[in-house]
Amino acid sequence: MSIIQRPLDLSPLFNHLQKYYPISQEYKDAYIGSAYQLTFRKTKFVLSPLHANECMYFIVKGLLRNFIRHRGKDITTRISFEDEFVCAISNPAKQEKYSVEYIQAIENSILIAIPYVLLNSLYDRFPETNIIGRKLVDIEAFKASERANLARIPKASDRYEILMKNYPKIFNRMPLHYLASYLGMRNETLSRVRGSLYT
Repeated sequence: MSIIQRPLDLSPLFNHLQKYYPISQEYKDAYIGSAYQLTFRKTKFVLSPLHANECMYFIVKGLLRNFIRHRGKDITTRISFEDEFVCAISNPAKQEKYSVEYIQAIENSILIAIPYVLLNSLYDRFPETNIIGRKLVDIEAFKASERANLARIPKASDRYEILMKNYPKIFNRMPLHYLASYLGMRNETLSRVRGSLYT
């Protein structure tokens, strides 16, 4: 169960957005009354196919994973940390209300929820939203390409080593069974790979 945080503190989000382009006070004021801050305890779902997919989230604190379920098995598709945006993938042509993707808190987490209705309004009203949005989309496209490339590397140990080189903090915080799921291997395979590298 999530808890709405009060008073609302949007400064972590604004500080992050200003890395990409200056934002005005009027722009910040547009968030008031629509964006809100949530706290999720470890293992709780931020989003599931039972929840309406109405927001994207900015991670103030914590660790999240996106995953899908296929034939009763969880497949982790993304791992997200502080100062990152996270949302469920949807087809913009279909504008589906629900998503097949889950988002789960792996640690106690604080998020800022940004409703898509608000986001669309910001694009219409503030030109800086388009500049910031384009830069964020470029970053997300690069990360998605990294994930796609990693999934296509056939050797399990190579996938592990590449991820460890590029994102070492994942290994300090992500439980091993989720890490194995993300790397597309069984828990036993991950243990064997780790054992071979550290002996």
